[in-house]
Amino acid sequence: MGEELTDIADAGAESEGKGLGRGKAQYIGILAILATLALAAAIAVFWENVRNLDSYGYAGAFVISLLGSATVLVPVPALAVVFALGGVLKYPLLVGIMVGLAEPIGELTGYMAGRGGHLAFKNRRGALYTKTQDWMTRRGSLVLLAMSAVPNPFFDLAGVAAGALRYPLYKFLLVLWAGKTVKGVGVAYAGYFGLRSILSLFGILL
Repeated sequence: MGEELTDIADAGAESEGKGLGRGKAQYIGILAILATLALAAAIAVFWENVRNLDSYGYAGAFVISLLGSATVLVPVPALAVVFALGGVLKYPLLVGIMVGLAEPIGELTGYMAGRGGHLAFKNRRGALYTKTQDWMTRRGSLVLLAMSAVPNPFFDLAGVAAGALRYPLYKFLLVLWAGKTVKGVGVAYAGYFGLRSILSLFGILL
């Protein structure tokens, strides 16, 4: 777990070094929208499989979110499942709430890795991790809230930094609960409205 997270830091540092201009940021935003539409279209095509997701219910949203946030070595498509569940279940708000409850627990893996190996992580030279650690030192709660409230593949860095800096565990869980709930509700409602709109084009009504 620790080696994987430090590899992420190095990869993030290389990406950060190139920098992102405004044009590239807009390009990434467009790609994100297209990816969402592509996901919804794929769900429509494979509807027979997707509609069985409702059998997992809200507990399924909790479990998949827990697994998705707890593991780095084994990829779990948690956001895609939350997006789909938001579209097939009756209450997307509850889907988002389950995400907010589950993901902070899963993120304890990164926090404990940082806390247990804090000296090694404090001495990491990766630019992205170093900057994240600096942000955490100055604005810990705001950094955690901002990074957890949106889909963020580099959140593990913040979790590791929080552990390495001995950020209080109760505050870590509380801030993540708020941020992850915002993210979960947003993704679930994106599935609720976006997925239903796309499916209607294929003659599938929820």
